[in-house]
Amino acid sequence: MSSILAPEGAIPHEGTPAGGGPGPSLPPEPIVVPDDAVPLPALAGRGKGRRLEKKEEETPVPTTLTAGQRLLLLDTWKRSGLPANDFASLVGVARHSLYDWKRRFEAEGPAGLMDRPRGGPRGSRLEEITKRTILMLKEQNPGWGCQRISDMLARGPALPASPGAVARVLHEAGYTLEEEPSHRHPDKPREFERAKPNQLWQTDLFTFILKRQNRRVHMTAYMDDHSRFLVGYGLYATASGALVLEVLRAAIASYGAPEEILTDNGSQYVTWRGKSAFTRELEKHGIQQVVASPRRPQTLGKVERFWGTLWRECVETAVFIDLEDARKRIGLFIDSYNFQRTHQGIEGLVPADRFFGAAPEIKKTLQARVAENALELARNGIPKQPFYMTGQVGGKTFSVHAEGERVILTGDAGARQEIDLVPPPATETPKLPEAICPHAAPAVEGVEEGNEEPMPPGVSPIDDLTPPQPLPQEGGQA
Repeated sequence: MSSILAPEGAIPHEGTPAGGGPGPSLPPEPIVVPDDAVPLPALAGRGKGRRLEKKEEETPVPTTLTAGQRLLLLDTWKRSGLPANDFASLVGVARHSLYDWKRRFEAEGPAGLMDRPRGGPRGSRLEEITKRTILMLKEQNPGWGCQRISDMLARGPALPASPGAVARVLHEAGYTLEEEPSHRHPDKPREFERAKPNQLWQTDLFTFILKRQNRRVHMTAYMDDHSRFLVGYGLYATASGALVLEVLRAAIASYGAPEEILTDNGSQYVTWRGKSAFTRELEKHGIQQVVASPRRPQTLGKVERFWGTLWRECVETAVFIDLEDARKRIGLFIDSYNFQRTHQGIEGLVPADRFFGAAPEIKKTLQARVAENALELARNGIPKQPFYMTGQVGGKTFSVHAEGERVILTGDAGARQEIDLVPPPATETPKLPEAICPHAAPAVEGVEEGNEEPMPPGVSPIDDLTPPQPLPQEGGQA
């Protein structure tokens, strides 16, 4: 208990005389306030950091009903005879929920009142054959992306699948996206493209080493700027200007002369004094030469991009027997590039679609000559017959199998030994099909370029052009 003294001027006490006359003054009686009383907030004045607000009632969190509870509510509703709106407000559910439960119960019985999974089915919705085709393409070509696989599906087996759908199938199969760190380029190179075929060709040289012979070879190619179609190529042991001209003449003979040809500043195309043989050849055909800026490979970006494709998809893993085998198999790869391989830079088409856009009958004739397995032949060559034999001699097992060019004998204890087998009778060796892309053949038939027999000392090719001179005799007389 606590006491508070009444202030002066308060209401007089019962002992005060009526009429307000003078009387004996009494001390003010204290006001008693119980300890458990709740203090009232001040309704006036400015409270520091406080304000009055009406407390909102908490909305009860709806709970999910079980199938048995829904069935009980339906039965109670039916027995009550009340309208759905009135009964729903009594039991605390929405009116449309009652109608939905009633419809599902009439259609499916008590099973219709069970909870149903929300959302559509998880995972890819493609057909099973489309999924298997996507996985097979990815296994055969690990470097292909989702857009490339989508384009090949639409063009080949006509199985529609967007790049996103392809990505979902690969993700479900265990493929993960690995981001490689990259550096920021200071400036994005500008892009250009001619409006029609044969307006501009790009040409460049590329070099690589034949693995078996440890020998460097050089390749030149001409690419149409509008369609990315390879109109000619050549593979030689040297990189001379004469070989570049031979390929140019073969390409012009097959597809006509372009309006312009874009080159770099290589010695095969440009000379610092006068005109090069390449420039004079272009002038004979009325072709204008466009020379790229020095140290600017982005100008020839389309043909440079082809060199990267050729290396990754063919040359890097292929093992060529010799220069002639490399020339044929690279020609088959170019046929596949021109007529079968889709290109993202031309909206998922193949180069032949753009190059022969106005002459479909020519494209159809050339495409019929392209081998269906041209890409596989370019990568691996002619497939060899598998060799494997196993047996038992004297109670001990053995096996004989081929590993490339070697024959390995494996004994009972796992010991390996290389053996020689008697060669079978000579049979006709299968040959690679001829590529349809124009290429310039070596000048001398029957002799592989770069492998000519050297002349003996003291002998020169000009000896056949001059008659032999008689040796002078003693005494100064001839």
